[in-house]
Amino acid sequence: MSPRPPRARRPRPAATPLTATALRVVRLNYGFQLLFNLLWWMPVFYAYQKDAGLSDSQIFGIQSIYYVAFCLFEIPTGLIADRIGTRNCLRAGAVVMTLANLAPVFSASYTGFLVHFLAIAAGRSLTSGAASAYLYDALQAERCGDHYLKAEGTARALGLAAKVLCWPLVGPLMAVAHPAPYVLSALSAAGSLVCVVLLPRLAPQGEPGRTPAPERAGKTDRSAGAGAVRARRGRGTSLREARAALRCIASSPWLTLVMVQGVAVFTLSRICQVNLFQPILLAQGIAESSHGGVLAAMTVAEAVGAARPQWLSRRFTPVTWVSLLSLALAATLAGMTFGGPWAVVALLCLFAAATGFAYPVQRKLVNDAVPADAPRATVLSVESIVDRAVCALAAIGVGAYLSAGRLDALLWHSALATVLLMGAFHLVLRRGTERYGTAAAAAERGPGDVPGEAPERSGSADATAPTDAVRAESRDVRTRAGV
Repeated sequence: MSPRPPRARRPRPAATPLTATALRVVRLNYGFQLLFNLLWWMPVFYAYQKDAGLSDSQIFGIQSIYYVAFCLFEIPTGLIADRIGTRNCLRAGAVVMTLANLAPVFSASYTGFLVHFLAIAAGRSLTSGAASAYLYDALQAERCGDHYLKAEGTARALGLAAKVLCWPLVGPLMAVAHPAPYVLSALSAAGSLVCVVLLPRLAPQGEPGRTPAPERAGKTDRSAGAGAVRARRGRGTSLREARAALRCIASSPWLTLVMVQGVAVFTLSRICQVNLFQPILLAQGIAESSHGGVLAAMTVAEAVGAARPQWLSRRFTPVTWVSLLSLALAATLAGMTFGGPWAVVALLCLFAAATGFAYPVQRKLVNDAVPADAPRATVLSVESIVDRAVCALAAIGVGAYLSAGRLDALLWHSALATVLLMGAFHLVLRRGTERYGTAAAAAERGPGDVPGEAPERSGSADATAPTDAVRAESRDVRTRAGV
């Protein structure tokens, strides 16, 4: 039997070189993401609050309030971003984050920590959608949009790498000065403010009312049109922006689907890596003195995944990859109920690596699905509200399971819920593609290349589509899917 001939590989399209402005944006975004998210107190905040006299119920009560507050803050902050411009919104977030990290230094009490986490929620909500929207719009304005995935993933990887280097130093620094983790976090947030100040103004989509530069006046690409629409909306009311974002989501089945798909990734990663991290290790008899090393190993695994989403094979589409990675997260949670200490540490690292791969792919899917004339930051804030709302409900459930001593049941039920969600997602996706015919099916399947790679455009709607309306809908779905 003759050997099977090797399968020809389709060459990847060459990426557009970064312009000087785009390179400046990417580098400053690296600095902002690294410093803004460098929370030195993260490995010790539980012990720090215990030393301050807070009980377990007070500590986890503050965490529940934090999730709810983040969800509520996302409503006005997304509107603010589209009203005042994403760059100005990033400035405000950096200022709030700096002040938030100083609150426990001046008041190490229940009130001080409550104010601290409420301000953290406000600062992070100001930047959660604005940072992604600014980077996406800035690269699109420079015709360098194909660099977005790598820029988003690398920024996240650098931030994770900084945590690996800095977190082991927290213990010795606290021995010298007990409030050192919070002081250093405040200094890092102040450094992120410097990066934002140095970011260039966007013309016209980033700053409402900004006149386009002369060399871009003749361009009619989609990002410029989106910026003009946002500039006109900037003179309207915030309520109008909210209605526009909700109409956009309601009229875009593809956008709604990819937002729902991201809920599993965000909720599982947040609950496991923040709320369940220490209970899982303590249940395996791993001492608290080793938790920092385990957290550093997990962070390295996540950083590798976030920096290299292009390692994902072309065999599956980006949508399929996010679903597969979500199922991998579920499998690792269930597997932790069987293994010993070393197996649990290895599974936690696998969990972190899968999270690192999934996050930038999911970010690009959502950004590509946002229609050109939509208020991007507001839409992304709506997505964040959904994620945090689910997290708030999950946190309540986590507290109930842990209070009853049912950690294994919690891990299994979380895995089962993820499997059911992914199954329902693909069932809805399949029914939607059958409704619009084979052309829409190809569109909703997405590009068959590595996530983030520029896909090929097809020529026309499939001839089997029965009516002009179906063909129009197919093209609409194709555009939103990024095909």
